[in-house]
Amino acid sequence: MAESIISPGVYTRENDISYITPAPIQAGAAFVGPTVKGPDNQPLIVTSYSDYVRKFGEIFLSGSTSYEFLTSIAVKNYFQNGGQTALVTKVVSGSYTGAVSTNLFTGLNKATGSGTIVANSGDQQQFAVLYAGSTFTFIATGSATPPADSPASGLFYFTSGSNLATTITSLVAEINAYPTYLPVSASGTATALQLTASLGGTPYNGITFLTGSLTGGTANFTITAATLAGGTDQVPFTLTTLGKGNLYNNSTSATSAGAQNSDGSLVSGSADNVRWEISNTNTALGTFTVTVRQGDDNTNNKTILETFNVNLDTNSDNYVEKVIGNQYVTVGTDSSTGTSYTYLNGTFPNRSNYVRVSSVTLATPNYLANDGVTVNRDAAGNLFSTYLPRIASGAFYDATGAPKSGASYFGGIGNTSGESQGLVPASYTTALSLLSNKDDYQFNIVSTPGLLNNAGFTSTISSFIALAESRGDCIAVVDLVKTGSIVSDLTSQAATINSSYAATYWPWLQIQSATGRNEYVPAGTVIPGVYAFTDAASAPWFAPAGLVRGGIGGVIQAERKLTKGDRDTLYSAKVNPIASFPGSGIAVFGQKTLQTKASALDRVNVRRLLIELKKFIGDQARNLVFEQNTISTRNKFLATVNPYLESVVQRQGLFAYRVVMDDTNNTADVVDRNQLVGQIFIQPAKTIEFVVLDFTIEPTGATFG
Repeated sequence: MAESIISPGVYTRENDISYITPAPIQAGAAFVGPTVKGPDNQPLIVTSYSDYVRKFGEIFLSGSTSYEFLTSIAVKNYFQNGGQTALVTKVVSGSYTGAVSTNLFTGLNKATGSGTIVANSGDQQQFAVLYAGSTFTFIATGSATPPADSPASGLFYFTSGSNLATTITSLVAEINAYPTYLPVSASGTATALQLTASLGGTPYNGITFLTGSLTGGTANFTITAATLAGGTDQVPFTLTTLGKGNLYNNSTSATSAGAQNSDGSLVSGSADNVRWEISNTNTALGTFTVTVRQGDDNTNNKTILETFNVNLDTNSDNYVEKVIGNQYVTVGTDSSTGTSYTYLNGTFPNRSNYVRVSSVTLATPNYLANDGVTVNRDAAGNLFSTYLPRIASGAFYDATGAPKSGASYFGGIGNTSGESQGLVPASYTTALSLLSNKDDYQFNIVSTPGLLNNAGFTSTISSFIALAESRGDCIAVVDLVKTGSIVSDLTSQAATINSSYAATYWPWLQIQSATGRNEYVPAGTVIPGVYAFTDAASAPWFAPAGLVRGGIGGVIQAERKLTKGDRDTLYSAKVNPIASFPGSGIAVFGQKTLQTKASALDRVNVRRLLIELKKFIGDQARNLVFEQNTISTRNKFLATVNPYLESVVQRQGLFAYRVVMDDTNNTADVVDRNQLVGQIFIQPAKTIEFVVLDFTIEPTGATFG
């Protein structure tokens, strides 16, 4: 609070100018569509294709066939052609959730015990387990077909085999077959049996194993050594995957480490899911290491993705939530406006790229006493050291959501109206609403690979074009028809759209997918890459077309080779043809927007010029808000904008320009309304689209002046 200046003296004041405004997410292109993995309806920046694959995956199985979403093909092509950053929004049909860590239990000891089994000369041998006042009897029989078990009566039968070792093997299998009746797991050797409580805690001390004949039994051993009270094994903290979808599952229950092969690899492990590992537990300091491993590694060949040194001490800088992070994004909808928005839940930013700490149930505040050596205890007298997770590894389970079975992919898109790659029009509603937030998400191209105007997605494509128009800072690249279409299909579809903020291209193109197969994709899948190459090689106001900048690398062939007549018909109908020239390859040979009226804005390069100018000048004007409306402020703006526009002239984007921001358009009444008016006049440079060469034949003897 400021001091009151009344009597003479020295007064100190604080002037905090450290407020930091987070920079908005900026990307060259926004891609909206299905992906293999990753969080849904959460626009994320990717800076390379490998970054995309890490966050969103690449290949997936549907039935017995591998597929690749057009989203990944579009992003790959974009980066291969010079794209720097991309904004990717995964859309899904249905509900998707993340996977939760399994078998992540405290280090409390489980009751355990073992004993030697005495061979019996008789045909049958009887064993018993005493638990909670009940007797569970296991009877070995020489019969290959033992009697049926009667769990309710506590009677179990198994084949003894030819020797003691086979008897123990059969007994182990019989005990492990009934975990709901006996909370123990059995293992054995050729002469001994070991029992371990399935859960930790003192309630399982005292389970007794007896061995003997049918006429009686002798106490062989009792399992003991559980150290912490509690009826169930305790989970100190829980991890949840940041990505959603059932491909993150590699276990089936909360208490399972995941079905494993002999080399320690997970049966359901894959390159797209993860597993966890706890190591380096230090009970003296209360620390341990959490490692995130790739789901398809094994014990001797671990693929370590991340490692975190943490503790459960809430007052420590290495507290597990602080180090790994606990935030997740929720999508909400404003009931008054219908607008979707995202908000962060959780306190600590995620430092892990794969998991977050979703809960901590056994925190250890001030793990060490004031002497720095003594380990503190909880209110019940249990040492905090018993809260630490045991050294183990585990998996993840309980995620939901998967690509739709029987969906259409590649050239099959459009054969089923209203469905594309497992998505329906409603799948895009939230993404559309989120991307309308111009302050949070900035991009100059929006692409929806796989959506076709004549296949049940007309309203969705119209919404994305409306998004580009309302934002005013991007152009929508759209596709109109499915494979096998003819020129008239294109012209009739293009006639239904009228916008300078959208452009379309045709025909479909064949590329090699990451699956190894050659597949057809709609042209809009690769056009953002053409734009990216134009930006990198020249500038946004150059035409992304022709043999210099419009070449499309990596294309095997076009679905159809267009004649000059085809190209003329398409271009007059606002469809940009993709031409196949022998010896020159496949190139975009048109740059019209879908605007019907003839004007400068019916060309892609002019629309993109305006987007670029509005972006730069708009950013400069934002700095004027709440400044004094004086000549000095106006001149400061002009001193920034005029040199920029002059540079655009020098780089062939404009013929001429003029900026007016003075008393002529900022009269007294304008100033009194708290307004600042600027007028920017530009003459866009035009591209050469028609080259006319006149060859004149003159008679012999004529001279050339």
